Amino acid sequence: MRELVVLGTASQVPTRTRNHNGYLLRWDGEGLLFDPGEGTQRQMIHAGVSATQITRICLTHVHGDHCFGLPGVLSRMVLDGVNHPVHLHYPASGEGVVRALVSVSTPGLDLRLHPHGAAGEVADGLHVRPLKHRIETYGYRLTEPEGRTFLPDRLAAAGIAGPDVGRLRREGTIAGVGLADVSVPRPGQRFAFVMDTAPCDGAEDLADGADLLVAESTFSDDDGGLAEEYRHLTAGQAGDLAGHGSARTLVLTHFSSRYGNDVTLMARQASARAKGATVTAADDLQRIRLPNRRGEPVTAAAEIGLKP
Repeated sequence: MRELVVLGTASQVPTRTRNHNGYLLRWDGEGLLFDPGEGTQRQMIHAGVSATQITRICLTHVHGDHCFGLPGVLSRMVLDGVNHPVHLHYPASGEGVVRALVSVSTPGLDLRLHPHGAAGEVADGLHVRPLKHRIETYGYRLTEPEGRTFLPDRLAAAGIAGPDVGRLRREGTIAGVGLADVSVPRPGQRFAFVMDTAPCDGAEDLADGADLLVAESTFSDDDGGLAEEYRHLTAGQAGDLAGHGSARTLVLTHFSSRYGNDVTLMARQASARAKGATVTAADDLQRIRLPNRRGEPVTAAAEIGLKP
């Protein structure tokens, strides 16, 4: 199961229909919680999300609408008896704020702190890039290793079935049949998370080749002056980010309260510049599945993950 559960879509000021930020990425056996703003614990209840699903928490920066929900989430995990390690990633300059938030949460969680201060890989497949905001801010990209997709008709023609498929996967050849004879390359999926930032190289790097790109869209194009002043993206700039990076699905979020609940204008402005990417202006509690892998065959196939 790979899907994004949107827990909140408001920026600095929540509204009656939009909570502060919060996004849970369900990625196979992991649950990555991004930017839990105030009220995230309650939004998880509404969304039917269990705190036990969370394995990593990723903060882009320490402005309150992106992290004030952290103590409640951590306390709920203790209450629910979470006994697996939980990894918390955040900008190193936010160390004081993060430790203060952790200090007021209920003790008893195996919480492991991972500050970062430069671009790079912070966990297996999880990378960060610096963004351009008013304080130190990083976006995140999760990348799946490339693999192979087995084609059942070719497997059948080669007389390979059952345990022999696994053996072929492990050994690369069996009875003169190689992997390339019965499978095709399977590109790894990419998820990118770009919050509070002006246009910058880091945002472009994160969006490049993303299957699902979550990008802030604080202001409409009509309020580009405000976006520049506060170092945020407009809807059109978010569309540019998706279009230039050939992203497949763009999820807009982090809306200013000045636009109320109707953000269809933002979706239109982003779509006009997204170069064919599917654009969704997110609502609270929405669930968004990752699209199928690029170039995935239409015929039925057995997917076997292989490291490069």
